[in-house]
Formats: sequence, C-alpha cells, structure tokens
Amino acid sequence: MSWETLFSLTNILALGGWALLIFVPRAPLTFSAITYLGVGLLCLIYVVGLGGLLSGLIDPGGPNVPLTDYSVAGLQAAMFKNPGGTVIGWTHYLAFDLFIGMWIARDADAKGFGRIWQAPILLLTFLAGPLGLLIWLALREPAARRAQPRAKK
Repeated sequence: MSWETLFSLTNILALGGWALLIFVPRAPLTFSAITYLGVGLLCLIYVVGLGGLLSGLIDPGGPNVPLTDYSVAGLQAAMFKNPGGTVIGWTHYLAFDLFIGMWIARDADAKGFGRIWQAPILLLTFLAGPLGLLIWLALREPAARRAQPRAKK
C-alpha cells in the first residue's frame, strides 16, 4: 500500500468517526464504533507505521530518526521530509483529535449542552484540535454552573 493510499484511508476513517460523532444519535454502539473502528484503528495504523519506519521494515529508504534528537530541525529532517513520516504524523493528529472530540461530546452531553451547541466546537476540534478543546474548556464549567441550581446552605 502506498503512503498516499494510507493517507486517504486514515482520512476516511477519521471523517467517518467525526460524522458519527456529530450527526448520529449517541448510543453505546455509536461510541463503540468511534472508539474501536475510528480511534483504535487509527492508533493501530500509527503504532505499526511508526514501528515500521523506525525499524526500517517499512520504507527502508525512509527517515532515519535518531531517537535522542528532539529538536525541531532533527524531527523535521528525519520525519516530516519523508512521505511515510508525514502520513504517520498526520495519523497521530487524527487519532488524538477524534479521541478528544469523543471526550468533548460525552462531557457536553453530561453537562446538558445541546447538540446544536456542540457541533461548532466539535467541528473546530476536527479542524484545529487544540482550538476546539480550548473553547470547550473555557465554556464547560461556567455554563454548567449556571445551568445547575445552587445548593441551599
């Protein structure tokens, strides 16, 4: 399988998970599908791909990553100038963003936020993970406190 094909496959998996998360009723089966067929499969692709790249078993001419060089220049030169490294890095983003989206959706449901309010936050999380998460973190507690009646002393 080419890196281009794997890139397309991971995007389809992630898009399917996000579509389920945003548009389908949130039943246990829905969350299981997103968890295992979305996040889990993306994580498996990431682990196998990263292990294959680092060991040279996949794409022997691929990146030679020195595991002790965590500088920007070292990572850029070793991983992201190679198609395999780019696809594996992208898969990492897709898996974590979808996982965070699931957490936001569950948390929002538990705090009584309607789906219409969740959709833009989930969309932002899909497009720019930390931005959507930051907005959710800023909104979640104050809104939940206003919605709950105060306990009498």
